[in-house]
Amino acid sequence: MNHLSFKILILCVLLPPILYIGSLLSLERYLNDRFSTRIESIYIGDTRPLFTGSIRLEDAVNRNIRQYLAGSRWRFWGIKTNVTIATREGTLIYPPVQADPRGSFEPPDPGEIASENYALMNEGLVVKSDLLIQHNTLFANLLLAFYLLVSVVILYLYYRKSVRKAYREAREKETAIAQLRHQDETLTRRLDDLNLEKSRLATDIQSLSEKLESERRRAGTNEDDYIEEIVSLEKRLEDHRTRQEARKAEIETLKAELRRHEKTRQKKGRQQIKAANIISKRFGALYKKLRFYDRAIDGFMQLTDDMKIKCEETIHQLDKDPAKVPIKRKVFGKKNRETVFEILFAYNGRLYYRPLKAHTLEILTIGTKNTQGRDLTFLESL
Repeated sequence: MNHLSFKILILCVLLPPILYIGSLLSLERYLNDRFSTRIESIYIGDTRPLFTGSIRLEDAVNRNIRQYLAGSRWRFWGIKTNVTIATREGTLIYPPVQADPRGSFEPPDPGEIASENYALMNEGLVVKSDLLIQHNTLFANLLLAFYLLVSVVILYLYYRKSVRKAYREAREKETAIAQLRHQDETLTRRLDDLNLEKSRLATDIQSLSEKLESERRRAGTNEDDYIEEIVSLEKRLEDHRTRQEARKAEIETLKAELRRHEKTRQKKGRQQIKAANIISKRFGALYKKLRFYDRAIDGFMQLTDDMKIKCEETIHQLDKDPAKVPIKRKVFGKKNRETVFEILFAYNGRLYYRPLKAHTLEILTIGTKNTQGRDLTFLESL
C-alpha cells in the first residue's frame, strides 16, 4: 500500500458507482426514445383491415404491440416497458381494460367496426411509452462489472508504475552511495599525500633555517661576500613558507569536503535503512506465511531490478504453494544439523530458507553466486 496514491484509490472506489448511475440514466433515456419511436411506427400496422371492418382498432393495436414485445429482448436484459395508447378524448385503446360490450355470440358488423375504427382514429391517438432499466438485472450488473473491471485495471497499472519507480529510485540511491564512497576514498588518499608533503616541507624549512643561521654567523666575518647568498636563501625560505601555507589551506579545504561527504554518506545510510524497513514491512504485509531474516532483506536490496522481480516471484510462490518450488539442494548447519533448503532464481540468484512450525517458512538469506561463500558461512553459524 506504500506505492498507492490515496487520491487514485479514492477515485477508483468512487468512480465506478458514479459512472454506473450516470450511464444507466443516459442509456435509459436513449433506449426510451428508440422504444417510443418503434412503438409509434408499429402499433397501428396495416390500416386496410381497420377501414374494411375486419378487425377492431383495439384488437389490432393489442396484437401488434404484443407481437413486438414478444419478439424483443427487453425483458431478457431486465428492462421494464410500459405502453399506454388512448385517444385525445380519453378513450383507452391499449392496454385493454374490458371485453367487447356486445355479446360473444353476436356476429360482428364490419361496417359498424369500420365506423368505430374511423371515429377513434379521427379523434387522434396519443402514445405514451416508458422504459425503465431496473437495478440488479443482467444489463445493470454487466454495466457495473465493466466499470469495476476498468477501475481495477487502472489501479493495477498505477501500482506497477509506482513499484518500478521505487525500485529505480533505490537503484539510483545505491549508485550515489557507491560514488560517494569512491570520492571519500580518493579524498582520503589525497589528504594522506598532502600530510606527507607537509612533513617534507617542514623538514626543508627547518634545514633552510639552520643553513640561514649558519650563513648569518659566517657573514659576521665576511658580510659582503655572503649578502647575495643570504638574500637568495631568504627568498627560498619565503617561497617554502608560501607553499606550506597553500598546502595548509588545501588540507583544510579537503578536511571540510571530507566531513561534508561523511555527513552525506551517513544520510544515504539512513535512507538505505529506511528503504530496508519499508521492504520488510511490505513483505510482512504481503506474505503472511513467511518470516524474513534481516540478512535476507539486506541481500534482496543488493540485487538488480530484474533479479528483484524474479526473487519476489519465487517468494510469492513459496508463500502460496511451497511444494511447487523446485529445490536445488539441502544445506546442513554445523551446530544443530538443521536442514536449510537452497533455491535458484534468475540463474545466478540464491535463496535459502528453513521450515518452521505452523506451516511457516523462514527466509534466512538472499544473494547471488558471487555471495554464495559468505551465505554458506552464515548458514553454518546458525
